[in-house]
Amino acid sequence: MRGPHNIWRLIRTGATFERTGAMKQALEAMDAPPTIRLAARILGWPFKWLGLKGNPDYPPLVRAITALGPAYIKFGQLMSTRPDVVGPQLAQELKVLQDSLPPFPTSEARAIIERELGRPVSEIYSEFSEPVAAASIAQVHKARLCSDGRQVAVKVLRPDVEKAFRKDIDAFYFSARMIELLSPATRRLHPTAVIEHFDSVVRGELDLRMEASAADEFAANTADDTGFAVPRIIWNKSDKSVMTMEWVDGIPFGDVEAIRAAGHDLKGLAACIVQMFLRHALRDGFFHADMHQGNLKVAANGDLVALDFGIMGRLDEYTRRVYAEILIGFIRKDYRRVAEVHFEAGYVPADQDVEAFAQALRAVGEPIFGESATQISMARLLAHLFEVTERFGMETRTELILLQRTMVVVEGVGRTLDPELNIWDVAKPVVEQYITDNLGPRAMLRDLKRTAMVLSRFGPQLPNLVETALRRAGAPLEKPQNNGWEQAIGWFLTGGVVVSLIFTFILI
Repeated sequence: MRGPHNIWRLIRTGATFERTGAMKQALEAMDAPPTIRLAARILGWPFKWLGLKGNPDYPPLVRAITALGPAYIKFGQLMSTRPDVVGPQLAQELKVLQDSLPPFPTSEARAIIERELGRPVSEIYSEFSEPVAAASIAQVHKARLCSDGRQVAVKVLRPDVEKAFRKDIDAFYFSARMIELLSPATRRLHPTAVIEHFDSVVRGELDLRMEASAADEFAANTADDTGFAVPRIIWNKSDKSVMTMEWVDGIPFGDVEAIRAAGHDLKGLAACIVQMFLRHALRDGFFHADMHQGNLKVAANGDLVALDFGIMGRLDEYTRRVYAEILIGFIRKDYRRVAEVHFEAGYVPADQDVEAFAQALRAVGEPIFGESATQISMARLLAHLFEVTERFGMETRTELILLQRTMVVVEGVGRTLDPELNIWDVAKPVVEQYITDNLGPRAMLRDLKRTAMVLSRFGPQLPNLVETALRRAGAPLEKPQNNGWEQAIGWFLTGGVVVSLIFTFILI
């Protein structure tokens, strides 16, 4: 599927942007240089007639994105949270992509439910509404369970959505490979690896059993988080294309005026979404990676309610510690330490100059501090950061893509409630608490304890492992005949390690 025939898809994408007027609108919103604007128009104009018309009731960019399909809609959702990048007017126009797309017929939704759950809808739900929200992959219906009368939300995948995504992603793969072939300088960004990551994320989102599992795990992790709520999954009413969960009343996060009118603290909510995201990413290593306004509500009691768990991110413990050290370094303006962490983690090639990299990071960080959020151009800041990564040969880290993307989205959502939001000030207490818990003496004790536990399990195998290593090094040994002695020696070595660790605990 990833052959040259994808050129047609790419031509049609450009032609659609040109035909709908989205090309001009997007380039103006992004403040693109005149040369790029001219090149885009010259390349797009001859193929304009090949473009899709889209829905003329939508503004140009929304019209183009919805015509092109679900993968493009995902990107539009991201941009809708960044008025500081695309401008407030365009960001407002793009909000329709979050949960207000045209729904598919309710009759089709009912047929999908009956096929998946093996029973008539009337035997499962005593009430079943028309769609209350529709996005790129699925739509949601409000219903009531026959069994206990509870109100629930029923999420149903769009018909043939997997096939539509597959076509778009094939074209993305082709684009990434052409970019790598024609522009060697971009290879450090690993375009193909980025698309592979996006592909894996989408595959998970197209199986609602995986989303239900993610929601259940997320609810367990956050059960004690004051001010944050996750609806519970109804497992026996869920399957691959259908998911049933508790219904939660609340004000959509995108309706700022309604939130203000209800008397909620906008600044507090803006800080809450940033801090909750960081707490989940750092503390649990499992975070909601699609936190745009369409997936958030404010409950009557002021709680932040998360919805839609199709895209979740995971971080291993080492990456969390690296990320926390980078954040705290920026917060404390310790650019030398931030640079060192990048080198220690292998994010910057070892042949680069750590002092020069620290200086470059200072040039990125200092313009942010001391300025209000409204005075900072995130578009220019991101462009500067890209220049720095290119200069120092930094490669794209696919394990951090969702984290970085969500950080951008969360900050954008926060600023829709509080335009003066300073993400560094808000992040400081959460990051400092994580540093205290995970990079100090207590964390060292935990690490040593885990090491001892692992060694204790491998104790009986240590003699064989040592012997194998020595044989490979060219020092043949005569294998002992008594297996009991092997185990005894193994446990003796393990005991020595444990005793050493105990003495280390005492010293610490």
